[in-house]
Amino acid sequence: MKRIQGTRVTVLGAARSGCAAARLLHAHGAEVLLSEARPLTGVHLAALQASGIALEVGGHTARALETDVVVLSPGVPSNSAIPQAAAARGIPCYSELEVASWFCQGTMVAITGSNGKTTTTALIGHIFSQAGYETVVAGNIGTPLSIYADRTRPETIIVVEVSSFQLDHIKTLRPKVSVLLNITPDHLDRYDGDFESYAQSKLRIAMNQSGTNDIFVYNYDDTRLRAHALQLTTTSGVQAIPFSYHQTLSEGASLHGGTLVLCLGQHTECLLPAKELALPGPHNVQNSMAAAIVGRVMDIPAASLRESLRGFEGVAHRLELVREVGGVRYVNDSKATNVNAVWYALQTFAAPLVLLAGGRDKGNDYAVLKPHLPGRVRTLIAFGESRDTIMRELGPHAGQMMAVETLEEATRYARACARPGDVVLLSPACASFDLFENYEHRGDTFKALVNRF
Repeated sequence: MKRIQGTRVTVLGAARSGCAAARLLHAHGAEVLLSEARPLTGVHLAALQASGIALEVGGHTARALETDVVVLSPGVPSNSAIPQAAAARGIPCYSELEVASWFCQGTMVAITGSNGKTTTTALIGHIFSQAGYETVVAGNIGTPLSIYADRTRPETIIVVEVSSFQLDHIKTLRPKVSVLLNITPDHLDRYDGDFESYAQSKLRIAMNQSGTNDIFVYNYDDTRLRAHALQLTTTSGVQAIPFSYHQTLSEGASLHGGTLVLCLGQHTECLLPAKELALPGPHNVQNSMAAAIVGRVMDIPAASLRESLRGFEGVAHRLELVREVGGVRYVNDSKATNVNAVWYALQTFAAPLVLLAGGRDKGNDYAVLKPHLPGRVRTLIAFGESRDTIMRELGPHAGQMMAVETLEEATRYARACARPGDVVLLSPACASFDLFENYEHRGDTFKALVNRF
């Protein structure tokens, strides 16, 4: 949008993203209504009331449609009543990320994928920060871009994690570099069980890129992404650069005899042996390849790249070592909210596992996990809403199995049955909303329980 001053805007959802978008638009002179379906109380409500932004809580009313624009928080489904009514009336709906991008200066790097996007976003942010760039890391990683938008400058590197929900409602968002790590089934409950619709949302990350100055970094091992990269190159002239864990590439990033090698144009660089990467597991080799391409095409020196790839400490709630007690390692992988994330986690450990899985099922197909449990998962402990489903689907493939109601019970039983040398792995494969506010809350609860031992 070109004109904000005086524009009527309804922001749906008063969580972090919605509040940040409402404040940003209000600061630029929009007439903002912040509409929240849930009742709000306490400090959060008081802060919103003091902001000077019009507010309705406890339900969306007809007032929400008396607007020129609707802005959706990521937690508000596109097929819910107000977005559907707005679309029927020709009222445009935008995501918070799209809105924030209207006010950003600087160079944007946007990262999406079903798995690995938080780690890769944080790693890319680390690479630029370590190289001395003014860097903002925002988006689905936890801090809405709207909070930073007015603080960015032309020299700012803006590294943004992007979800499919955010991409569903972009119009002009155009990153200098887009990264698509993978597309595997996730959030199918929000896409009526249609994987193709979900995939098309992910592919929107590059929809506004054009010309060889724009770069699309993609996973060559995913045939869908390979075809999309060819289409982008042909129709939009975008420079598409692949990475591959399974094949040796003459262009892009791949492994040559166990060494991460970058081949860009006529220039080939051996960065470092994969075993020296700070983050373990094949999936993190792929994440590191994607990050290395981004750093190199934006002129980060190879020496600085090596230092960042060796020194990066990872992100909370993603294969995060909590502590070791009595020879047992406790690992928090609460961010593994889909089946493929758990698949990656299982590949990371050679030690016997006590696996804690459960939460709110998102239409999961557990078949991909079944071959990887025998001989690897000593005990499966299912918890939360989906415990009966997980027991039925995965229980027969584990050494032992049990179902409990809460994460606290699961952690207590895990401690009782784990042996020295084992890994107790919280890798839920499900959303957290049955028992927790979000995956961070779930992971923090697990860490608190383990630290009480």
